[in-house]
Amino acid sequence: MRSNDRLAMTDRILQQQIAYYSARANEYDEWFYRLGRYDRCEELNQRWFQEIDIVKQAVQQIGQAEEILELASGTGIWTQELLKIGNKITAIDASEEVIKVNRSKLNSPNVKYHQIDLFTWEPDAEYDLVFFSFWLSHVPPELLDSFLLKVYQSVRVGGKLFIVDSRFEPTSTANNHILHDDGNIYKSRKLNNGQEFQIVKVFYQPDELQNKLTQVGFQADVKVTEHYFIYVNATKL
Repeated sequence: MRSNDRLAMTDRILQQQIAYYSARANEYDEWFYRLGRYDRCEELNQRWFQEIDIVKQAVQQIGQAEEILELASGTGIWTQELLKIGNKITAIDASEEVIKVNRSKLNSPNVKYHQIDLFTWEPDAEYDLVFFSFWLSHVPPELLDSFLLKVYQSVRVGGKLFIVDSRFEPTSTANNHILHDDGNIYKSRKLNNGQEFQIVKVFYQPDELQNKLTQVGFQADVKVTEHYFIYVNATKL
């Protein structure tokens, strides 16, 4: 495929990705809380929540942060965790619909929301902590370096970056989403009503992510839980 054709296809899928999360806003929490199509049986659900708790504890161990930037803030699942350690949170998401869910769920004067496409976002301030969850895997590889550079610019010297994302694990997604380890970064996703979208989904390996963050200037500690999650606690040197 010619580079121009690939860029055009990537752009189309990124627009679908935004549309998908906007349409999914009122269903998104079903994935996290293992409801409906995401209920994989009591044993697997318990494993999921145990591994979520490991990540939540790692977030709390960061300690207090005056100002936090949350990118792709979604429906507020992790915004509510950040409120436990942050005094002021700037939450950015491309979807007006998920921002509405986040705002109504938290109703906090300490969170300021901005509707911005992260692929056009330009950093304009530095923060004590920059956080994003289940977002990096939606960044196409050809845009990863430029995105991480903008993230680096958003962290004050000595400040922190925390990332959490998905490992490749077929039971992490809906029971009507079939994951194939075939190297294809474009995946189909369905809503509860059967409407289908194409999105980007990249499953990073720890060494690969460590190298990318080191190259941009972070000192990064990359860890995985046993099955479901990869997470990073990094410092801007």
